[in-house]
Amino acid sequence: MSTVTSARALSPTAAGPRRRAALDWRVRFGVLALIWGFSFLLIKVGTEGYAPFQVTFGRLLFGTAVLAAAMAVKRERLPRGVRTWGHLAVAALLLNALPFSLFAYAELTVPSTLAGICNATSPLWGMALSLVALSEDRPTRSRVAGLGIGFIGVLTVLGVWQGFHGLDATGTALALLASLSYPVGWIYVRRTLAGTGHSHLSMTGAQLLLATAQLAVVTPLFTTLPSHFPVVPLLAVVALGALGTGLAMLIQYGIVAEVGPTTAQMVTYFIPVIATAAGVAILGESLSWSTPVGAVVVLAGAALTQARPRP
Repeated sequence: MSTVTSARALSPTAAGPRRRAALDWRVRFGVLALIWGFSFLLIKVGTEGYAPFQVTFGRLLFGTAVLAAAMAVKRERLPRGVRTWGHLAVAALLLNALPFSLFAYAELTVPSTLAGICNATSPLWGMALSLVALSEDRPTRSRVAGLGIGFIGVLTVLGVWQGFHGLDATGTALALLASLSYPVGWIYVRRTLAGTGHSHLSMTGAQLLLATAQLAVVTPLFTTLPSHFPVVPLLAVVALGALGTGLAMLIQYGIVAEVGPTTAQMVTYFIPVIATAAGVAILGESLSWSTPVGAVVVLAGAALTQARPRP
C-alpha cells in the first residue's frame, strides 16, 4: 500500500504545523493499520469475480471519489502547471496504477498473506535504491545490516532451502515488483514534486485522478465488460477503493501532519501481521512456519533500514 514515505515526499505541508484532531491519533493509527492490512484480503476477494485491471480501476475510481468529496468540503483546487501534472502522471503510475495492478495479478496465484508480507519489503527496496539515487541518504552500519537481515527474511518467507517448492514464482515476483514500485515512485516524487507549494490533499487527489485515467485507458484494452456483476467481489472492490485508498490516504496524511512521518511510518510494520491474520482466519489460507518467522525477520530488517543516526 501507499505508505507514509510518499506523504512526506509529496507535499511540504505534510510536515508543517502539527494539528490535533478530535479523534486521538493512536486510534486513527490502528484504524489505518486495519484498513491497509485487510486490503490484501479485499484484493483477493475482488479478483474472484473480476479481472485484475477491473479491480484496480474500481479501486482507483472509488478512492478518487472519496478524495474529490474531501476536496469539495475543504474547497481545495487541483494543482496547476503542465510540468506539475506531467510529474504527477509518472507518480500516479509508479505509486498507484502499477503496484495496485501488480498486486491484483499476483493474488490470482499467491495467497493474500504472502502479498501482504511482500508489501513489507518496500522499505528494504527503498533503502537499497536511496543509497544510489539520493546522495543525502548515507549508509550506516545499522541500515546496511537491516538491508541484509531483511532480505534474509524474504528468502525465509519464500522457503529458499526447499527450492521455493509449492510457490508460484510469477505471482511472487509480481508482488515483489509491486513493493519495489513504491520506493521508485517515492524517489521520483522527492526529486520532482517536493516544494511545489500545493497542499497534500490537492496533489494526492490529482495523482489518483491521473491513475484512474490511466486504468480507464488500459482496462478496456485487456479485459471485456463482465456479463454479470457478483455482489461480494463488487463490494470488496468498493471497500478497497473507498476505504483502502481514499479514506486511508486521508487518515495517513492527518497522522503525518500531527505526529510526523517517523512515528506514522510505523504503520508499515503492522500491515503484514493483519494481512496474515485476515487471510488465515477469514479466507482459510494455509500458513507454514517459515511465513510468520520470515515476516518477523523482514520487519526487523526494515526497521533497521529506517533508523536514523543520532546527530
